[in-house]
Amino acid sequence: MHVEIFIRVIADAAVIPVVLIGAWALLFKVPKGKRFEAYSRILMAGLTSYMLAKFIGTIYQPETLRPFEIMGVDPGAFYLNNPGFPSDHALFVTAITLAVWFETRMKKLTILMAGLVVLICIGRVLALVHTPFDVIGGVLIALVGALWYSNVPRRQEEHGNGKSSTKPATSHR
Repeated sequence: MHVEIFIRVIADAAVIPVVLIGAWALLFKVPKGKRFEAYSRILMAGLTSYMLAKFIGTIYQPETLRPFEIMGVDPGAFYLNNPGFPSDHALFVTAITLAVWFETRMKKLTILMAGLVVLICIGRVLALVHTPFDVIGGVLIALVGALWYSNVPRRQEEHGNGKSSTKPATSHR
């Protein structure tokens, strides 16, 4: 009984801290003058990931039944009534974590969130609502959506002022 509760907590409830931490970081740690560009990238990355996931899920489903259905048991977590590839939970929490990393560069916070992402993915598999392939697919598709961040300049960590940390080249004569 306690194992089932633990699995449900990591499969479902662990999404809540990812969302709350992500919202806090993106609302309060993105510099005020950079928010429009940051939020635009986040929106585009999220929409790209979601649309790609739906497109791939429409044309490719490795299984028509979820693991709990195949095994004839009750699911250990909430799920949408679809075949399950790719995992929406994995896609969602990975996309939030990537947004926090690329837009804030808060290393410790991102590591914490990435740990929660791993727990959620493991929980989804242990709850028998996804296969490992489903959650890996969700994570990989979120990574594809993160290509919107590919041209984001790195902020100077110690000052956070948005200026380039590279010094201009000088000539030594």
